[in-house]
Amino acid sequence: MNPIKIVGAVLIAAGVLGLIYGGFSFTKATHDIKLGPIELSVKEKESVNVPMWAGVGAIVAGAALLLFGGKKG
Repeated sequence: MNPIKIVGAVLIAAGVLGLIYGGFSFTKATHDIKLGPIELSVKEKESVNVPMWAGVGAIVAGAALLLFGGKKG
């Protein structure tokens, strides 16, 4: 399997996951403070929404790579 077809399959999988879940969230550590024996850290939860058009676009682009990516003219 050539790299173009692998990228196509990954795009399709990412597009389907984007449509199913609609986004993802992650935790970001923003501040670490150390005052002697006391340590404080602040963590923020960030969320990213994946638009429906982006998921559909990834599926279409992945399908196009799978169909036409391996052909040599």
